[in-house]
Amino acid sequence: QVQLVESGGGLVQPGGSLRLSCVVSGSIWGANVMGWYRQAPGKQRELVATITSGRITNVVDSVKGRFTISRDNAKNTVFLQMNSLKPEDTAVYSCYVDSYTGFRYWGQGTQVTVSS
Repeated sequence: QVQLVESGGGLVQPGGSLRLSCVVSGSIWGANVMGWYRQAPGKQRELVATITSGRITNVVDSVKGRFTISRDNAKNTVFLQMNSLKPEDTAVYSCYVDSYTGFRYWGQGTQVTVSS
């Protein structure tokens, strides 16, 4: 059974930092693209960042220069380093992995709240 377990969310003041982790367990026949989405209350889900197996990264314009995505292929883990957090970054952040079979697996989501 495949599981994606996120950690690292929480409450942080504006300007602060958080590091999200997402560990993939179980057999997925190889992790191709991994990434993070977020969804704020009343808003559509937004793709935040992606990283390929070759570590080519892409982030949405609203977080460029503040968020960094990385991965540890040996540990099947993807990270999202979030710096200079703003109240508008408040959302549930969910990780995903696309296997080479074409199937997408999802994490359960972790809450990030940026507030003073």
